[in-house]
Amino acid sequence: MVTWLAACDGQPWNSPYPPEQAGQNILYASFSERPKHLDPAQSYSSNEVVFTGQVYEPPLQYHFLKRPYQLVPLTAVEMPRPYYLDSEGRRLADDAATGDIAESIYEIEIHPGIRYQPHPAFAKNGQGDFLYHDLDEADLDGVSRLADFPVTGTRELTAADYVHQIKRLAHPRLNSPIFGLMSEYIVGLREYAETLKQAYEKKQERQPAPVFLDLKEYPLEGVEVLDRYRYRVRIQGKYPQFLYWLAMPFFAPVPWEADVFYTQPGMKERNITLDWYPVGTGPYMLTINNPNRQMVLEKNPQFHGERYPAEGAPGDREAGLLQDAGRELPLIDKVIYSLEKEAIPYWNKFLQGYYDTSGVSSDSFDQAIQIGSGGDISLTPAMQAKGIQISTAVSTSVYYMGFNMLDPVVGGDSERAQLLRQAISIVMDYEEYISIFANGRGIPAQSPLPPGIFGHLDGREGMNSYVYEWTQHGPKRKPVSVARKLLAQAGYPAGRDVSTGKPLALYLDTTGGGPDDSARLSWIRKQFAKLDIQLQIRSTDYNRFQDKMRKGTAQIFQWGWNADYPDPENFLFLLYGKNSKIEHNGENAANYRSDEFDALFEDMRNMDNGPGRQQVINRMIDILRHDAPWVFGFHPKQFMLYHDWYHNARTNLMANNTLKYRRIDPQLRDQKRAQWNQPLVWPLGLLLLLLVAAVVPAVVGYLRHEKQTAKR
Repeated sequence: MVTWLAACDGQPWNSPYPPEQAGQNILYASFSERPKHLDPAQSYSSNEVVFTGQVYEPPLQYHFLKRPYQLVPLTAVEMPRPYYLDSEGRRLADDAATGDIAESIYEIEIHPGIRYQPHPAFAKNGQGDFLYHDLDEADLDGVSRLADFPVTGTRELTAADYVHQIKRLAHPRLNSPIFGLMSEYIVGLREYAETLKQAYEKKQERQPAPVFLDLKEYPLEGVEVLDRYRYRVRIQGKYPQFLYWLAMPFFAPVPWEADVFYTQPGMKERNITLDWYPVGTGPYMLTINNPNRQMVLEKNPQFHGERYPAEGAPGDREAGLLQDAGRELPLIDKVIYSLEKEAIPYWNKFLQGYYDTSGVSSDSFDQAIQIGSGGDISLTPAMQAKGIQISTAVSTSVYYMGFNMLDPVVGGDSERAQLLRQAISIVMDYEEYISIFANGRGIPAQSPLPPGIFGHLDGREGMNSYVYEWTQHGPKRKPVSVARKLLAQAGYPAGRDVSTGKPLALYLDTTGGGPDDSARLSWIRKQFAKLDIQLQIRSTDYNRFQDKMRKGTAQIFQWGWNADYPDPENFLFLLYGKNSKIEHNGENAANYRSDEFDALFEDMRNMDNGPGRQQVINRMIDILRHDAPWVFGFHPKQFMLYHDWYHNARTNLMANNTLKYRRIDPQLRDQKRAQWNQPLVWPLGLLLLLLVAAVVPAVVGYLRHEKQTAKR
């Protein structure tokens, strides 16, 4: 990109940032769409955890550097170790049989002295009364954002705040996406939801919305405060994965003061809500939320001083990942996320040094990446010359095409519907998709489980035999002719319904629809056209797409899943019947239900990793392959590019709070920006000469004319 002039303050004229930010300890990143939920009871999308992971602090977290992934305490004093009770309430041995365990008891102790970020919900007057807990419309006159409240306060984190948040998972107004799953485990949570629903409806009869429920008035059987810094959670049966959930924002603390503050009349209309302005004890606080321009995280002045880890995985010290050992976190003062809807402008700004990291889109792949004859990946000489570095990893993720199993055409457990879904699974050529749209950065999925997750199998034993056939070169997708035979058996020969003679028309709901998506959507249409199926695509933004999924109005959809924790349950629960999107507001977006699969899932989730668990998983995956509620898409490979002033770039696919470990060198960044964005002044000189050449003859002619006139 050509730059023309340098600013008088020394910054390049093409800098998108104000001069006063030069040399500051600021990280520059981007977002493409406003996060819909920042309330930890509701938030469950990857574009939301970018923010919630930095603001909220659950009791546990993943070690930043150690591999395999290891849970460690965050606000907890130590890792909680459950003890077990039988049906009579008697304590069992730690190695008791799963069938004998009626309850698992987790007692969690948190560190004293942890404080919340400054927030008006905590502000008090000299008499100790809350300043902003009893507001009316007159008080809110002139208020349009959280910063318009002039006084803030803080207080110490307590165990009651964790209990309050767990209760919020059952709140009828919030519709937490994990309520369905957690109600299977947390003792009394399902009944608690009914209690809150009745109380909420009674309050609605007596007062207009919004309605505030003081959850302290409604005890939850399975969760209780033991003292100021300790609380207890009772889990039905044995559920070792519960520790993983304790590292997620769902189980982070929310102060009751925030609920009182945000539930007041007039707040929601001004977008002053927990969904817009989270309240936490984490290293950062969200100070600006302008979805049309910018979102800003700033260092929490009350943060409790966590330290950079002093040990890591083998090779981390040699890679420079322990240079900051023992330093107080966070290492960056502010993070500015700018709205960037298109990949190319973002990429150009990254190359100019105005963004610190970047992914690699298809448009920029050849410019950034070169692949050797042996398949090895490296940066192009142009990238290496700029000091850009790369980090790669196979994501613990899956992208898939799902069928709404409640739909009368593609859904249900009839043989006709199963054959239709199997036929579509064959013609969706994800090998070609990965090659065209992901530049080879992916692995075709044979099941929901990605590599690195227990239960995933490679080779012939891990192949989906309904879609692939084994060859000497590995699995090969079955030919279209096989899919057409399946379609004919389903009653749609040549893409026509034998009962009506009408062409089969199906509907795909997806996000996007812009220029970058047109080629991808056109490709999908061509895959369905192999079966003479007419595919109509309905594109919308992500928030509207989520609404359609909750209401069950989509027929076919595309979605993905990033692992919350490294266990097969976290992928297989996406197809567990009691986790369906429509009935339970869960993450089973296909609304798939199989009695056998569900029974096996309930056995598998409590088992320790081993041959027995693998055997159960194999049977579960066989059921999914036959029923085909998903077209298993692919597991992506993650590429991240970063400049040489960006440090501690270790990829952690499980942790969502790694921003606090990153470090930048602002002086080196300013130096490189100035070097890469040198003003190009010779065109101005040439333009000036051309102007002079054009103007001088005119001036000389004018003066000659005036002189001749004067003589006459």
